[in-house]
Amino acid sequence: MSTSVGSMGDHIPESAAAVVELLNSRPHATPVLPDTLADLESARPVIERFGDVRYEAASARTLARIRELRADLLDTVIAEDTDAAWTRFTEQVASVRFRQVFAGPDTVTLEQESGSSIIGGIVLAVRELVASNTWGRIRVCANEECAHAFYDTTRSRTQRWHSYEVCGNRSNVAAYRARKGAPKP
Repeated sequence: MSTSVGSMGDHIPESAAAVVELLNSRPHATPVLPDTLADLESARPVIERFGDVRYEAASARTLARIRELRADLLDTVIAEDTDAAWTRFTEQVASVRFRQVFAGPDTVTLEQESGSSIIGGIVLAVRELVASNTWGRIRVCANEECAHAFYDTTRSRTQRWHSYEVCGNRSNVAAYRARKGAPKP
């Protein structure tokens, strides 16, 4: 699965691709995909997108915190009470501190001063998406048996399925059969 190109050939920001990969690291789909944050070896490809694992010992405790962040971020996408999910996320990342660095009249960056560098990387990716008003493009597939996270690249921001060819087609065929009263295979 490519996360750098959307369904319409549109570019997906790197921060969005990393967050989508983080969300998809949870057990989901049919058959159920495993939790790739269960241990460091399987988590490495996901968390390396947010920080250099070599410089931070990604302990079982750190992986547990990342799984909690993942759950909170998923809730910001699918829960009815997203304010509570954002509050939980904010509380989870309170130990991560940044300072603004001004390198000229047109350049300001954030440098992390404290906290886990991997969690700081997640915070920066989420911040970038929220600040650019693109967080709302992160969705979960409308096929409940799938629930795969994706980045909506459509102009209208109405993409419902992570893959129209797979989940969208199944949904449309099922709806057609329900309307026509056709027996299911």
